[in-house]
Amino acid sequence: MRVLQQDQLAVKYLLPEDTRVAASLLYQAYHDDPILRAMLMAKKEQDYEAKLRALIREELVSFGQGQQPIVGLFEGSNLVATACVFEAQSNLQASRYWHWRLRLMMSAGYLQTQQLIEKEDTIRLALSEYGHYYFLAFIAVDPHIQGQGLGHYLLAGLDDLVVTNNAASGMAVFVTKIEQKAFFASHGYQSVKMLCFNKVNGELMFKKKITDITEE
Repeated sequence: MRVLQQDQLAVKYLLPEDTRVAASLLYQAYHDDPILRAMLMAKKEQDYEAKLRALIREELVSFGQGQQPIVGLFEGSNLVATACVFEAQSNLQASRYWHWRLRLMMSAGYLQTQQLIEKEDTIRLALSEYGHYYFLAFIAVDPHIQGQGLGHYLLAGLDDLVVTNNAASGMAVFVTKIEQKAFFASHGYQSVKMLCFNKVNGELMFKKKITDITEE
């Protein structure tokens, strides 16, 4: 396994030319995601994979059009990890673009698209008390170089989004695996609510922004 040099790592926003690699990383990371497997509902593996590729493609397009952060961890010029987040009061959170719905319905199916939207609506309702927050929709690390703390490095970089946005209350994420919960808990995320989609249980977690209190 190739060992990365920490001094060569940098977190920055993705450019359009990085999207292809980001899509590949996300596809590998979410290929066996239990929620997506349940919602995309395909009898044949190749059909599921085609729907997953379509979903990731349309998500990346909608994030770009909505000017929502797609962040990457780079080793030099090489993208080795990526994350997609959006603000609670953005167009992505309030309602999906109609063309996103249409294109996804054509590639993934009407029922599947509706279930994905209902999932977002349920999560948004559960987080309503937190006001204006960021939601971490996707995070992926190159599977060939996992185990080197790259996910932790990227997640720490995302904290800057919250800190530098005066309106933001924190960052939320929805996880379905025990190891995912442990990973986010190690960064200060706390459990908010258990949710179930298509008989798959998951946990909604939230990390509140820490504000410095200075004495006058």
